[in-house]
Amino acid sequence: MNKAILGKKLGMTQVFTANGLVVPVTVIEAGPCYVAQIKTTETDGYNAVQVAYQDIREGLKNKAQLGLFKKANITPKRYLREFKLEDISNLEVGSVIKCDVFSEGDFVDVTGTSKGHGFSGVIKRWNHHRHRMTHGNGPVHRAPGSSGATSSMSRVVKGKKLAGQFGNDKTTIQNLEVVKVDAERNVMLIKGAVPGNKNGLVIIRNAVKHN
Repeated sequence: MNKAILGKKLGMTQVFTANGLVVPVTVIEAGPCYVAQIKTTETDGYNAVQVAYQDIREGLKNKAQLGLFKKANITPKRYLREFKLEDISNLEVGSVIKCDVFSEGDFVDVTGTSKGHGFSGVIKRWNHHRHRMTHGNGPVHRAPGSSGATSSMSRVVKGKKLAGQFGNDKTTIQNLEVVKVDAERNVMLIKGAVPGNKNGLVIIRNAVKHN
């Protein structure tokens, strides 16, 4: 991993390309992030950097976290994430990471928490078909149907797709193109949709599967 930044999803809009094509984009407030701690092979066994994002009042953090921020000489932050970067030689504790680490045309992977849908049935959760509506098929049109196996097994097969909690999962969308970067306003426009609600935390990394 070479580049990474934390951000907040603001919503979606659309922009026009130089060719007059309409491109749907997600607006993300990316950064500014602050380096709270640097881990090295000598002290921790691996190279990584801890990044803090979004101001928060001091009373909402415990003493250990406040001590970390005080040592880095930064104000308390809401989010703290760790990234294993290949090269951390150009970073130091307290330095600022802005969205201009990415540029237009870059491809990124965006990670967020998908929207929660609560307890959902098999049709909404797994895109199952409903039962037929005629020929005496009673009030079970959206029911999952038979869930058990034969008497020789006498149990529900492990992994069967049934009703349950849907959404609210950590999700990553890969190979999204960066359409525009505005370092002055800390805003990035990324082509397509990214997971999560408005104002939800997203993690933007350079794409791992793009040539």
